[in-house]
Amino acid sequence: MDGFLLLAFLFLIAGVIAVPLASRFGLGSVLGYLIAGIAISPLLEQLHVDVVSIQHFAEFGVVMMLFLVGLELEPRLLWSMRDKLLGLGGLQVSITVLAVMGIALLMGHPWSIALAIGLVLSLSSTAIVLQTLNEKGLMKSDGGQSSFSVLLFQDIAVIPMLAFIPLLAMPELVDSAVAAVGNGEDGHGSLSMVDRLPAWQRAIVTAGAIALVVVGGSFLTRPIFRFIAIARLRELFTAFALLMVIGIALLMIVVGLSPALGTFLAGVVLANSEYRHELESNIEPFKGLLLGLFFITVGAAIQFDLLFANLGGVIAMTLGLIALKAFILYALSRVFGIGGSDRWLFTLGLAQAGEFGFVLLSFTVASSVIPQALAQQLLLVVTLSMLLTPLLFIIYDKLIAPRFAATTSREADAIEEHGSVIVAGHGRFGGIVNRILLSAGFKTVVLDYRSEQLDMLRTFGVDVYFGDAMRPDLLHAAGIEEARMLVIAIDERDSATELVRYVTENHPHIYVVVRALDRHHVYELWNAGARDIIRDTFDSSVRAGRSALEALGIHPYDAERQVRGFVINDREQMLGLASVFDPKIPAHENPEYVEKTKKYLERYQQVMQGNSAAFGSRLDRGWVPPSLEDVEAETVKDQGE
Repeated sequence: MDGFLLLAFLFLIAGVIAVPLASRFGLGSVLGYLIAGIAISPLLEQLHVDVVSIQHFAEFGVVMMLFLVGLELEPRLLWSMRDKLLGLGGLQVSITVLAVMGIALLMGHPWSIALAIGLVLSLSSTAIVLQTLNEKGLMKSDGGQSSFSVLLFQDIAVIPMLAFIPLLAMPELVDSAVAAVGNGEDGHGSLSMVDRLPAWQRAIVTAGAIALVVVGGSFLTRPIFRFIAIARLRELFTAFALLMVIGIALLMIVVGLSPALGTFLAGVVLANSEYRHELESNIEPFKGLLLGLFFITVGAAIQFDLLFANLGGVIAMTLGLIALKAFILYALSRVFGIGGSDRWLFTLGLAQAGEFGFVLLSFTVASSVIPQALAQQLLLVVTLSMLLTPLLFIIYDKLIAPRFAATTSREADAIEEHGSVIVAGHGRFGGIVNRILLSAGFKTVVLDYRSEQLDMLRTFGVDVYFGDAMRPDLLHAAGIEEARMLVIAIDERDSATELVRYVTENHPHIYVVVRALDRHHVYELWNAGARDIIRDTFDSSVRAGRSALEALGIHPYDAERQVRGFVINDREQMLGLASVFDPKIPAHENPEYVEKTKKYLERYQQVMQGNSAAFGSRLDRGWVPPSLEDVEAETVKDQGE
């Protein structure tokens, strides 16, 4: 017990310290975990901790991650990825295996060892790549989807690899293999019950297991969840979610399949379930902790004595592997039409070896295919390539993506017509404003710089011009000198503020209506010169508040009066605080802002409580907007009482 608590403390404190620091410097959480593992590796060695065993346990985080990825993919979306899944993934694995095998042959290795090395190094890191893509919000991009397709195919390819590798056994390595087996197995095939079955029986069992997952996920989860809901205990939902993932993983191992593949399939089946979000919320914390532990063990497993003894050779092999895989991936991206920055995201993101390399290398030694000494060197290559992957993503973020964005942006459209209103940004906010203006008979000129958004809108016959409203020449082309109004509905906070400042200084005749993302953004826009500022979710929140009052038994008339009073007081408060708001100082550290806020809140409570005192005094009628006569009659009635 004491040893477990000590290990838990070491891993947790290493992660808690290293990850925020790495994120603070833009290195990402994955690299933070890897650095944490490297930092505590001497201490783990002194404590004689079996890092490899912990690593095998933590690999279950990858299984959970693929389950959650599957929950985000509907079956039809997965089917739409079939070309990339089979074509792109299949070619990547095949070409990489042959290329690595060729280089290994040139280095003097026998063909069987060379082929095994190619199989091991053809795979990429599902854990690191998917985690990083999700963190950076790149999963939905073309490069992210292509990377996921290849990773999924690689996970499938592990199954035939495990079946094929024993056929490459070399008699002279049998003795060392016996020793390796005594130290432990790969962890994926130890529970398999189909190893000794004929091929046709194994195929039937495999198909039956997959069918069980599909049928069970489609028809059994709903009644089970309903049954569990009777207890009204959230921990039971968590327990069942874990039970389902662990059970499917065990089933896949028993029939000789990849547990990650099985849970991914279950996730896809449940993607349309009403319990999808419940499953995500229950599994996510365990996935995050296990993945973090896995990355820490990768860093801690580096054998520095062996590394320093073969430093030049290991580094050369690592960099050579990354360069070779990057070249192959880049060539495939061109063949499959992956363009722009997505091509480099795909190329750099998958250029490493993967965690399944640990499994396969252990299996090759146990199967008398690769000598123990060579396997240890290859383990270092796999580990170092994974360690370098976050740095490749940083290169993409800092150097490649910005440059590509600057060089690949399309030319702004020629604006042929002018209108009385210019709308900057046609998203969920600007689109509604534009439709209202058009319905009232006003001519608008809509600008948006998101190419994909414009292409979609034009298919529906919406007139939108491509271009960045921040450019003065484009505003001139849109007719800002003759226009009466500019509606700013762009998503970027700083860009909206700068556009307000430019227009109010250079085109003071223009009436500006601007979207604010939050309360502090309102103050920034006010200081920039805007006077008609609409908070993003304010009106919908007010409507929700009115509905809540009515649902609690407040008469619609009184609910509307209370809400209107709130809006008036809030507007007064915003105007008063705008004068003391300083964007250079956090609001809670601005004494003048804090003091004035407290006064407004005290006054607000008194006013609003006074309004609510008359609740229940209204006539019983359906809700209609109160007329002036209604208000006067109610006032006289109140005074008479």
